[in-house]
Amino acid sequence: MRILTPSKSVFLTLTMLSLTYSINAQDQNLTLNQDPKFEQLLNDKRKINNTLSTNDTYKIQIFSGKSEEAKKTLSDFKREYTDIDGTIIFNTPNYKVMVGNFKTRIEAERNLGEIKKRYKSVFLIKPSK
Repeated sequence: MRILTPSKSVFLTLTMLSLTYSINAQDQNLTLNQDPKFEQLLNDKRKINNTLSTNDTYKIQIFSGKSEEAKKTLSDFKREYTDIDGTIIFNTPNYKVMVGNFKTRIEAERNLGEIKKRYKSVFLIKPSK
């Protein structure tokens, strides 16, 4: 191991200090470029989650899948069954179309039989207590 003379160690120390002095930290200015569709999707999700009800009524699920297909299924359903309310719920990774707010199981099962004639994967959702 070689020992440096005092003049060499002072020179190396000054060189290192001058190099570290010129190093700057990151600037605090941050520019964020966000796709405008992101804000629209976020608003759609907020709207969907606001329609989610946690009451004690029976619901019928008529669809589970992609967003566009869920929207189409819900609009088709609302055209056919004007007296039954419907909503889309996002449950990762699927969008689910839930219809009805039936107070009793009998009322829900009556409508379930009618809706099964039109939609394939239909089932009754019990209220959570």
